[in-house]
Amino acid sequence: MGTLEGRVALVTGGSTLVGRGVVDALVEEGARVVIADIDAQGGGEAALHPSVEFRLTDITDDGALAALAETLRQDYGRLDVLVNLACSYLDDGAHSDRADWLSSLNVNVVSAVMVARAVRELLTESGHGSIVNFTSISSSVAQTGRWLYPASKAALVQLTRSMAADFASDGIRVNSVSPGWTWSKVMDTLSRGDAAHVDSVAAPFHLLGRVGRPSEVGAVVAFLASDAASVVTGADWAADGGYSALGPERNEPAIPLLVKDAAQAVPADGR
Repeated sequence: MGTLEGRVALVTGGSTLVGRGVVDALVEEGARVVIADIDAQGGGEAALHPSVEFRLTDITDDGALAALAETLRQDYGRLDVLVNLACSYLDDGAHSDRADWLSSLNVNVVSAVMVARAVRELLTESGHGSIVNFTSISSSVAQTGRWLYPASKAALVQLTRSMAADFASDGIRVNSVSPGWTWSKVMDTLSRGDAAHVDSVAAPFHLLGRVGRPSEVGAVVAFLASDAASVVTGADWAADGGYSALGPERNEPAIPLLVKDAAQAVPADGR
C-alpha cells in the first residue's frame, strides 16, 4: 500500500470501466489522478473521489494536449505516471476504408505518442517517470473480421519498445499491458449484467476460466507505475488470465456468444 504516495498520474480514457479500474488502483496506492477523456459523464462520475480530477480532453488535438501539460504543471507541479488507455474500437475488418484506418491509428497509436511527447518533460523531472501503454491480446493473434484494432495494438507493442529505448536516458520507464477479455461496458450491455454468463463464454479462451476484472488489470498497471518495477522497461505484460498461453482464438466471431437475447443487436465497436 502507498507505493505511489505523493505522485501524480495522468490516465487517458479513464472514464471507461477498465479505465476506472486503473484509476482506482492508482488512487489506492496513494496517487492523485487526472483523467483525460472525451466522456464528460463518465469522467465526472470518476472525479467524485477527492484524489481524482477530470479534464475534458480530445487526445487527437495537439493544442489540447499542450494545454493539458501546462495545466498539470501549474496545478500539480509534477507528473510521475502516464497511462495511455484511450482507444478506438472502430473496425470493419476488410471493409474498413482509408478514413477508418486513419481514424483508428490516429487515436490508438499516434495520439499515444503525442500525449507522451506533451508530458515528457514533466516525466523526466519526476525522477520516477513511468509510461504504461494499453495494448491487447488482439496484438498477437488473428481475429476474424477485425483488422484495425489488432494492427494498431500490435504497432503499440513495438512502439513501447522504441519509446523505452529513447526515453531511458530521461529516466522514464515505458511498458505496456495487454489485457485479455476484461469486464467492460460492451460485455455488461450484451450480457445484461450477467458476469457469470460472460465468464462461461470466456472459459475456453482463458486458463483461469473467466474474464478479467478492471481492478485486476489496474493492479498490474499500479505495479508497473511504481518503484517496485524499477528494473522493468520495454516489456509487454499479459494481464490476460492465460489467454496468450493457451492461444485458442477460433476462426469465428466470439462476441455474438456474449448476447443472452438473440434479438439484441451487437454493437459495431466490438469488445
